[in-house]
Amino acid sequence: MQAQIQTLKPQWSILRPRGRVEPAPFKVYTQRDLDRIAPLARLSEEARFEMRVVSSVLPFRVNQYVIDELIDWENIPADPIYQLTFPQRGMLAPAHYDRVAELLRSGASKEALARVVDEVRHELNPHPADQMEMNMPRDDEGHRLGGIQHKYRETVLFFPSQGQTCHAYCTFCFRWAQFVGDKALRMASSEAAVLHNYLRAHPEVTDLLFTGGDPMVMKTAHLKSYVEPLLAPEFDHIRTIRIGTKALSFWPHRFVFAEDADGLIELLERVVESGKQLAIMAHYNHWKELDTEVAQAAIRRLRGTGAVIRAQGPLIAHINDDPAVWARLWQKEVELGIVPYYMFVERDTGARNYFEVPLVRAWEIYREAIQQVSGLARTVRGPSMSASPGKVEVQGVAEIVGEKVFVLRFIQGRNPDWVQRPFFAKYDDKATWLNHLRPAFGEEKWFWEDEYAAIRKAKLSVAA
Repeated sequence: MQAQIQTLKPQWSILRPRGRVEPAPFKVYTQRDLDRIAPLARLSEEARFEMRVVSSVLPFRVNQYVIDELIDWENIPADPIYQLTFPQRGMLAPAHYDRVAELLRSGASKEALARVVDEVRHELNPHPADQMEMNMPRDDEGHRLGGIQHKYRETVLFFPSQGQTCHAYCTFCFRWAQFVGDKALRMASSEAAVLHNYLRAHPEVTDLLFTGGDPMVMKTAHLKSYVEPLLAPEFDHIRTIRIGTKALSFWPHRFVFAEDADGLIELLERVVESGKQLAIMAHYNHWKELDTEVAQAAIRRLRGTGAVIRAQGPLIAHINDDPAVWARLWQKEVELGIVPYYMFVERDTGARNYFEVPLVRAWEIYREAIQQVSGLARTVRGPSMSASPGKVEVQGVAEIVGEKVFVLRFIQGRNPDWVQRPFFAKYDDKATWLNHLRPAFGEEKWFWEDEYAAIRKAKLSVAA
């Protein structure tokens, strides 16, 4: 009888008044397959060539679910999910675009193209916020522990090698360097023992985030090898396990119809039953990602494990730089039992010139959107910059003793003492990142600047 219940359980979770969600095969396309994506045939030859140029530099991957279910092909190129997944010419600076386009048009050798592409990629700040130099810890012999980041005292990030791809790629992704095949730019570890040994040695760590890429690309057996040992008493100091994923948007079938979906659900239930908090850190950029029946079925099934789904994503031009989009997204998340968590500022990497929004406009969008939703949706924090010193939130614009300023605060910092301390920057309507801002009121430096410089110097001296 118990076996029958377990067999029926997934079917119960996907029933909707509108009908039953149907399984579908996972079919993926990369740059080599651009000519096989049927809807692209309606584009001009030049537009398809532009895609080829941009996708020679920035990673491209999309699947049939995104193509069929999320993109309105009557609204191209303005459709937000199209912008989110398909390369556009403006994603490369003109000089970078022209260099690569010239080689492709002239039929240059693979070697010549690879050299230029590599040069362009290294000019796109592939690892922002010093994450390679300052966030990756070292062992007793001074060797860098690949696949681990430990920037904030309580939280460790782990990059399992089996999860360093995604069901589809976001064009704005700040971790794009993970996906271009250059091992020097990649962070990953396939050794569970490295993670577990590090956590044993750091009892101050309470939160572990599995990230990527997308850990939900992994087979359940691989995820289990990392997660299951953490349920032992020796890891009682790990109170929260987080899993960052875009799969709820780009391949929700993973949680409903995949052959190991039941095993995944059982693993997540075990985490919750162990007494640990399980947080699914879902990446959403637009309310359209929540609108399909299978996406909602996947959400219900995950929530049924006892996990909390928290939603985060950046504010980005061409996709969601509209307060009405954010208000509708947050409201829909609340209706589906998801906790709105973060609105990020687009990071200073990759195609940032195409996607970035001035900080003042980001704050205005946040403010106008938050006014349209109830208190349950006002859990979202932002706009937040994940900069090298820490997560810096733009709290607003104010006039203080006759000077117009940005009001800022640390949500998280390399020194926990910085957290929640307000500080002020000169108003600049063109600034898009922390390094564009200058201290207000005639101050020469930020209150945290000297200490951060010392921290950075110490970290980089070890890395040298």
